[in-house]
Amino acid sequence: MSDAHKKSKDDRSFSSLKDKVSEDTLKGIAEMGFTKMTAIQAAAIPPLLDGHDLIGSAQTGSGKTLAFLIPAVELIRKAKFKHYNGTGCIIISPTRELSMQTFEVLKKLMATNHKHTCCLLTGGLRTTQDEAEQLKRGKNIVVATPGRLLYHLQNTEDFYFARLRCLIIDEADRILDDGFEKELKQIINILPKERQTMLFSATQNENTVALGTLALKASPIYIGVHDNEVKATNEGLEQGYIECPTEKRFGTLLTFLREKKRKEAKVMVFFSSCIAVEFYYKFFFNIDLPVIEWHGNQTQADRTKSLKKFCRASSGILLCTDVGARGHDIPNVDWIVQYDPPQEPEEYIHRVGRTARGEGSTGNAILFLRPEELGFLKYLKRAKIPINEFEFSQGKKIPHYQALFEEKVLKNPFFKGLAQKAFRSYIRSYESHRYKHVFNRNTLDLAKVAKSFGLPFVPELSSRTNSDTRPLKNFKSSRNVQDRKGKFSR
Repeated sequence: MSDAHKKSKDDRSFSSLKDKVSEDTLKGIAEMGFTKMTAIQAAAIPPLLDGHDLIGSAQTGSGKTLAFLIPAVELIRKAKFKHYNGTGCIIISPTRELSMQTFEVLKKLMATNHKHTCCLLTGGLRTTQDEAEQLKRGKNIVVATPGRLLYHLQNTEDFYFARLRCLIIDEADRILDDGFEKELKQIINILPKERQTMLFSATQNENTVALGTLALKASPIYIGVHDNEVKATNEGLEQGYIECPTEKRFGTLLTFLREKKRKEAKVMVFFSSCIAVEFYYKFFFNIDLPVIEWHGNQTQADRTKSLKKFCRASSGILLCTDVGARGHDIPNVDWIVQYDPPQEPEEYIHRVGRTARGEGSTGNAILFLRPEELGFLKYLKRAKIPINEFEFSQGKKIPHYQALFEEKVLKNPFFKGLAQKAFRSYIRSYESHRYKHVFNRNTLDLAKVAKSFGLPFVPELSSRTNSDTRPLKNFKSSRNVQDRKGKFSR
């Protein structure tokens, strides 16, 4: 552990940085309501202020954004950048939402007397021409997604970055997982080599190590990667799983969500595909269970609207894909529900990181697992994720809910078509799972999977066929549908 790290543990107040951080920046921090540094901030900020390259790793919600923004703003201030000096710092984030969130924190940090200019480069907000006009006027700090940044580096003549002092890559593991490795390599090759570089992520793997080798100097400082103080998930997070047979998944989820709605909890539910989110979103609304959808098939405007609505709400239910798993600071989330399992422990960590954010905070997370999927638990435990079996009173309503679910889907052609698409998407996602020996396609009873989408028949797996009513007798038999009469109770 470095001397700076040891010293930071003794006094984590932001005021302890007064000899290295300007009064304007400290005032901005105070106005955001922060007085004490988190573990990653206390460990990373001092060496970054001294100009070192750094690889930082800490669980989501640990304060990584301020850990790199404070040194970045101070570097630009000390270099006395003006608008005509062009861009001195570039911050790369994997998604539009995370870039927007980082940009908002940056503006708050600079809201006092800082005179530096900044801009956001990301698709869905402005045209490339509008962004080029902003860059022409000179922007000292640029926050961008990889593809948009590369476009302007290659095509915008008035983008002046020859004096770049700092490159920050946030959520580096996610950027690589999303297939931006080629773009990142091109960006790094274009940018000036003499600069400070910061690489932050919630998890470390071979790809992030390789990226660090490419982007950073020979001897960067590592923070959190082997530090017992920075754990996989927040200590205030209570984590559990429920063993749920396929045919009971829908009824169990609906029972759980109705209970949390009555208690006015704030819940995020993760699904494996956009079409699954769309299907359950529309169905839940039809049965008077108000929910919000958030996924990649939405327009950027709709995604932003959904996120803002859920952030402002004191309670509610958000159905989402892994677009909601990274970096987003959503206030006061009580429960994370992983209805469809994550691809790997790292994805699990990012999902549950939407609750219990920050030191001293608390939250809950529940993972749905079929009996055949319990082998996934050993991988979570290897990743130092403390998870126990939750006891969940499923009650007598589950068969009733299931029967009415199927009745409504069959009677409504729109729901029926959407359910079949969601079924196929679930199967494709399952087949692409990393741990195929645990999530084994051959263990799926397709009839029961179909029932979890309200279908008492198994659709053709090819979306190109019009046949969608293969009889159940061709597959493993499933439980008889009960009680097709009545309405969903509220």
